[in-house]
Amino acid sequence: MSTMVQSITEYLTDGCGRCSLFKTEECKVHQWTEEIQYLRDILQQTELIEEMKWGSPCYTLQGKNVLMIAVFKRKCSLSFFKGCLLKDPMSRLEKAGENSRNGRLLSFQNIQEIQEQEQEIRAFIQSAISIEQSGTTIPKNTEILLVEELEQALEADPLLHKAFHALTPGRQRGYNIYISQAKQAKTRQKRIDQYKAKILAGKGFHDR
Repeated sequence: MSTMVQSITEYLTDGCGRCSLFKTEECKVHQWTEEIQYLRDILQQTELIEEMKWGSPCYTLQGKNVLMIAVFKRKCSLSFFKGCLLKDPMSRLEKAGENSRNGRLLSFQNIQEIQEQEQEIRAFIQSAISIEQSGTTIPKNTEILLVEELEQALEADPLLHKAFHALTPGRQRGYNIYISQAKQAKTRQKRIDQYKAKILAGKGFHDR
């Protein structure tokens, strides 16, 4: 079972705690210690508050998440929560994942890249702060193209229909993505049946 770390000191010493490599030299956090420290130095010169969330350093403004430091096997990144709103004329930002809608990553392969791009990094951070200060929100796209089996299941069960559409758009998308990833219709139907109780309970795909 994972144990999310609660302090930056523990994070740098033991790792993030999200997998079995916690407190081992193989934890990917240890591959990027120098890069993490350099990015922290930049971030600590801003008005952002450093906190630990989801096992990673998170930087907030008046209680709102602005960005995180994220480490992967082959890169270290700044992850902007409202990255889709950032101006990116050089196309430096990348989606956090295939199905990511709002988040964007600014990634680096080594400390030299961070040093060379420090001015650009600071500009992205300041833009993210300005967006949060302005109160700008990301328009919600409530139009979700449901996979056929899910649409049919909702039409056939009024209670399920009501419960599903009472979920947040993000939770609706989560179920729709998971169900649609199954290649066979019978597997898609099986997944709908499997998660019907959670939908009726008002829970999202990742909720317990």
